[in-house]
Amino acid sequence: MLAGHFAVAFAAKRLAPRTSLATLFVAAQLLDLLWPLFALLGIEHFSIAAAGTVPPLVFDHYPWSHSLLAAACWAMLAGGAYAALRRDARGAAVVAALVLSHWLLDLVVHVPDLPLAPGAPARFGLGLWTHPVAAFVTEFAMLAAGAAIYARATRAVRGAGSWGFWSLVAFIAVLLAGSAFGPPPPDTNAVVWTDMAMWLLVLWAFRCDRARAPR
Repeated sequence: MLAGHFAVAFAAKRLAPRTSLATLFVAAQLLDLLWPLFALLGIEHFSIAAAGTVPPLVFDHYPWSHSLLAAACWAMLAGGAYAALRRDARGAAVVAALVLSHWLLDLVVHVPDLPLAPGAPARFGLGLWTHPVAAFVTEFAMLAAGAAIYARATRAVRGAGSWGFWSLVAFIAVLLAGSAFGPPPPDTNAVVWTDMAMWLLVLWAFRCDRARAPR
């Protein structure tokens, strides 16, 4: 899932108004921010599927970022770190919930490749990605709903808070369309570095959130 993770991060601002949207983005996408780093280090592995296969990626081995147990551990670490730094129990709970939500949302779209724990043989996934149109409509609807909740929970105090926010939403929608209907990636390096570039969206979220205030 791509836009769906950003959608829940947008919506979470209503529950944690003191927490930066950038932090909520990191929490919701943490597993996907860790995964390319682990792939670069050789800890986890994936490959490009045969031409014409949907989805185009085969996740051979990623238990340290995308198993349910790992997600729960990362959630506790992220929530604990946020609580220690910000002294905000509510925000910490939301951060932890967002990290764990990543696995649950991935469960809907992935083919059965998500493990419960490192070393566990069973793999899970409901496979919505094998139906690209349905997957796109689902994620686009989630993005629209999440953005609407964020827009109602905050107000622009500078111009960047308006055009910066809506351009961010539009850009995520374009990424979603490209992911759903675009050509398959040329190689694994392109996938890894594209995923690492998601940090730029975190910076974008930080800038536009700074130009908005809770209602």
